[in-house]
Amino acid sequence: MNKIGIITGSTRPGRNSLQVAEWVKEIGDKRGDAEYEVVDIKDYNLPMYAEPISASFSQDYQTPEALPWSEKIKSLDGFVFITPEYNHGITAALKNAIDYLYVEFNNKAAGIVSYGSSGGVRAAEALRVVLAELQVADVRTHPAMSLFTDFENMSVFKPAAIQESTVNTMLDQVNAWSTALKTVRQDNQ
Repeated sequence: MNKIGIITGSTRPGRNSLQVAEWVKEIGDKRGDAEYEVVDIKDYNLPMYAEPISASFSQDYQTPEALPWSEKIKSLDGFVFITPEYNHGITAALKNAIDYLYVEFNNKAAGIVSYGSSGGVRAAEALRVVLAELQVADVRTHPAMSLFTDFENMSVFKPAAIQESTVNTMLDQVNAWSTALKTVRQDNQ
């Protein structure tokens, strides 16, 4: 059974990403096809990335907070990134968390759930570019949440009914690709 981490994309007070992540986990848990887990980047308290250039390739991390983060990502077969859109891109906190690692992400699958005033689509596109460099296969289906129609007062998550169907399609794809990429990771060991 695949282990899928639902990674929050924000650490700021009053953030919406944890609400969205918990909702995706509820949908995933109903399916029973994988082990879903919310991975809150705020819990890892990662300082601004300042590792030696070779650290993410050698996994010889100097920052103590990087070790539990590395172990968590290494333990997962796939991901669902919950990303808000800040200034037409992903948050600094999410980019910082991703930048700490490299090999732990390689040859795994990911889905993206975004939100923002325009559904967070620009953040999702920016995240796809970053994931490609990490050798993460991102899936096509992309639930995009509007702050105006999927949130009450832009802060209380109330997704439109159609969104659950889109999340299920995305999870189908993440699970299929996660299963397929396990063989790639085994062949590279």
